[in-house]
Amino acid sequence: MRLMPLPAALSAAMFAFPLLAQPLWAQPAAAPPTGSPPATAPDAAPPAIGGVPPADPVVARVNGQALHLSELEDLAQNLPPQARGLPQRVLYPILLNQLIDREALIEEARKEGLQKDPAVQHQMQMAADAALQDALISREVSPQISEAAIRARYEKEIANKPGEPEVKARQILLPTEAQADKVIAELKGGADFAALAKQYSTDPSGQQGGDLGYFKKADMLPEFSDAAFALKPGQIADKPVHSRYGWHVIQVEAVRQAPPPSFAEVHDQLRQKMIQDAVRRAILQARTGITIEMFNPDGSPMRPTDSAQPPGMDAPGADPGAAQ
Repeated sequence: MRLMPLPAALSAAMFAFPLLAQPLWAQPAAAPPTGSPPATAPDAAPPAIGGVPPADPVVARVNGQALHLSELEDLAQNLPPQARGLPQRVLYPILLNQLIDREALIEEARKEGLQKDPAVQHQMQMAADAALQDALISREVSPQISEAAIRARYEKEIANKPGEPEVKARQILLPTEAQADKVIAELKGGADFAALAKQYSTDPSGQQGGDLGYFKKADMLPEFSDAAFALKPGQIADKPVHSRYGWHVIQVEAVRQAPPPSFAEVHDQLRQKMIQDAVRRAILQARTGITIEMFNPDGSPMRPTDSAQPPGMDAPGADPGAAQ
């Protein structure tokens, strides 16, 4: 098992919170489907007390080692959403056999003494450290990401603020500047923009008369947006705008202030931002009050002006101190 570096692990932890919700089996399965391994031997699980099934029943034993329903749930958390939606009668035996296979491989590895291998011990320690890290992040972050908190942030930052400006524009896209200048001249002479767009434009919007609808500044290429947002309603740009797609002849038809996005539209974005903020706060808190020493790849103490670039990354023969 390869462990993720810290930033990747934290990123994964951020997206893991939705999967920590409800288990696939609220109650232990009474009996697995016909032909699947038995969920428990008659004496595998402790007897029910007062008719209440155990909270974490044994679902299998491998060489006497009890495997519990909670371990099966852990496997289920790593399934893609479409697999989690499979019927229990299909999913249960698949996961149960995966759990048994995993335990069998662990038993075999222990027989061969792999747990004594220094490289394996290092990986096991890294896994333990990653589990501690993720547990702390989850404990610190999860309580802060409630629906009420997301709603409050929406009301504070988005709901009562004006939306972004938008323009409604048309364009005629042409392959050369000369062709674009010719079209602008025709438009200045009274030609219909939509008709010329249908006749000349190489953009798919030409079939709709060049209509692009309303868009925000960030929705388009910077050079296109800069020109469009500088025009007034009804105005045609005096000069064509060049982009990697060709030469754009632009007409702005209307300008408006867009309404703020709805809570549903920005819910996931807000939630992710709140998780990132909470993770950063947890990291800053963890770094407070501890002694941190940093060193260069060669082992020398790191100075504020040092780069963390590993040795050998400079161009061959380059003198690191030569740059001014």
